[in-house]
Amino acid sequence: MTTKTNTEKTNLHPRNQHRFRYDFKLLIENSPALKKYISINEHKIETIDFSDPEAVKALNKALLITNYDIKNWDIPANYLCPPIPGRADYIHYIADLLASSNNGIIPKGNVIQGLDIGIGANCIYPLIGNVEYGWSFVGTDIDEKALQNCSDIIENNPKLIESISLQQQTESRFIFKNIITPEDRFTFTICNPPFHKSEEEATKGSLRKVNNLESRDVANKATKPVLNFGGHNAELWCEGGELGFITQMIYESAKYPMQCFWFTTLVSKQSHLSSIYKTLNKVNAAMIKTIDMAQGQKNSRIIAWTFLSEGQQKQWKFE
Repeated sequence: MTTKTNTEKTNLHPRNQHRFRYDFKLLIENSPALKKYISINEHKIETIDFSDPEAVKALNKALLITNYDIKNWDIPANYLCPPIPGRADYIHYIADLLASSNNGIIPKGNVIQGLDIGIGANCIYPLIGNVEYGWSFVGTDIDEKALQNCSDIIENNPKLIESISLQQQTESRFIFKNIITPEDRFTFTICNPPFHKSEEEATKGSLRKVNNLESRDVANKATKPVLNFGGHNAELWCEGGELGFITQMIYESAKYPMQCFWFTTLVSKQSHLSSIYKTLNKVNAAMIKTIDMAQGQKNSRIIAWTFLSEGQQKQWKFE
């Protein structure tokens, strides 16, 4: 475990295991394949090239082994390879949200069931949520190949088999329809929605991201995007972009008011908040919460809403 003598990333959640500088010696011990991607930056600090998708994947593998005891994890080429510290933050803030509805106590164990909308090929949220809090998950996606890779990850880490199940969304225009059945009771939903409105917009965004990472080397600025965190199709863009996706999610959530305590989603663009609040008021959400969080140098936030009255919230069983 990294020692507290290292620089603390105070923008991360207090329970986030990644608040301190990466202990590359330990990471390489646990995952030797990471070693070839390590370099020394101008501040004489060990790091990797975050614009290199293979380096990011190697770091993720090492972190999952070291911090979460996930020994067999991989993703296919061109699929989203997310930065793990930010994903862990979302999970820890969800834990705080549940605690706020449970007398300040974080509920743990597999009776707490999360619904991961758009699990992708990486399965990151269920992995972290299960290891940190023992929660169970249903992961959904429209992409059959992504779900197959998640299935491989689960089968290659047998302790996950009883805790994470997968379901394909067969109609891409829907989010909860076909997924939530009358018998289901989810404690929360979790979602990192597509940011962009089109493939062209996603490509431009990825190019900006890479050039920001390489901004010190002006002569070698990229003209073709290398997706350092990967991603394609439904992972990065959809009709209507982030706001369109979240708006659809809110309207659909109103059809399942008693079957989920907290519906939540990341919101990347602050300019979308006013429209999101208006939509939540239209569907008569009983309670709305905004949770600010930072992911690297980028500010983000979680929007959470419930249709349960205060009385119904008190009657919800967390154990």
